[in-house]
Amino acid sequence: MLHVYGIKNCSTVKKALNWLEENKFDYTFHDYKKEGISEEKLKEWEKEISWETLVNKKGTTWRKLTTEDQAAVTDAKSANQILVKNTSMIKRPLIEGGKQLVVGFDENEYSSFLK
Repeated sequence: MLHVYGIKNCSTVKKALNWLEENKFDYTFHDYKKEGISEEKLKEWEKEISWETLVNKKGTTWRKLTTEDQAAVTDAKSANQILVKNTSMIKRPLIEGGKQLVVGFDENEYSSFLK
C-alpha cells in the first residue's frame, strides 16, 4: 500500500492521485493541512532524501517568509522546524512505498518506481 502525503487542493497532488487511481494503485492520503507533519517523520524521510529536496522554495509560502527566515534555513534541523510550522512548504506529493520515496509528480518516474 502506498502512502501519499500532500494537500488535497494542490494541482500537482491531484494529478498524482488521478494517475494512481487510473493505474489502480491502492493508497492512503495524509493531508498536511488537516494532519500536519511531525519532525520525526521529516527526519525519517531525510534518511533517504535530502532536506533540500523537501523544501519547496518556489512556492508562495516560501516567498511569504521574511528574508531573515529564509536565510535561517541552512540545515535539516532549521528546515524541519519551519516545515512543521509551514506544511505548505513541503514539496508535494511525497509518496512512500516500495524501496524509495518519490517527491513531486512525473509519470515516467511513477511508472518505473511504482510498476
